[in-house]
Amino acid sequence: MVRTHSLAADRVLLMRTSTAERVAAILRARISEGHFQPGERLTEEEITEALGVSRNTLREAFRLLTHERLLVHELNRGVFVRVPDVADLRDLYRVRKHVECSVLREATVSPADLTRLTAAVEQGKQALRGQDWRGLGTANIQFHEALVALAGSERLAELMRAVLAELRLVFAVMANAERFHRPYLEHNEEILVALQSGDGDRAAELLRSYLDDAERQLVEAYSANQAEQRG
Repeated sequence: MVRTHSLAADRVLLMRTSTAERVAAILRARISEGHFQPGERLTEEEITEALGVSRNTLREAFRLLTHERLLVHELNRGVFVRVPDVADLRDLYRVRKHVECSVLREATVSPADLTRLTAAVEQGKQALRGQDWRGLGTANIQFHEALVALAGSERLAELMRAVLAELRLVFAVMANAERFHRPYLEHNEEILVALQSGDGDRAAELLRSYLDDAERQLVEAYSANQAEQRG
């Protein structure tokens, strides 16, 4: 079921200049936050009513997100949140390693530049204390968005928003969210400390190891899922 109660609160963001791109941005953010799950059908009637937009606008937003590999249109069935496969997973991590590690190696940051990273770590700690596992995953996504923002490039930031939204669909295969996300909160804090000390190379080294571990865990989870489905 589409979570229209949360979308309705976003209606004010559209104002009078509603566009398909802005609708797509809202839906992309909701996917990144884990509100929509892989395989979930998105109902035009519910979303257009919640956001107060036309069906044509929503269909264009769906088209944009389909191009970003977040949604898929199935003939005579409708639009669904895409279910990534192992090849998608590996490619997403390939992009992340190239982009995020390069940003850390090259970043020259001041304490003010680290405000978003610090806030994301604190948000993760709060989620952990409340055993809010989806919130912990969202805090992790926001940490990596803030990390790429250190490059000062809107193009890189846009690329990473799409990558991390698609990655959230990958995370949905993890049966034990606590087991997967919890260790990475500590790793995020280690990366932040390295940046605070001005050691971008160390931060990049920590992140590379972190991403290798995460990719391996997710591939194992996908393989187990596929074996279970075949069985």
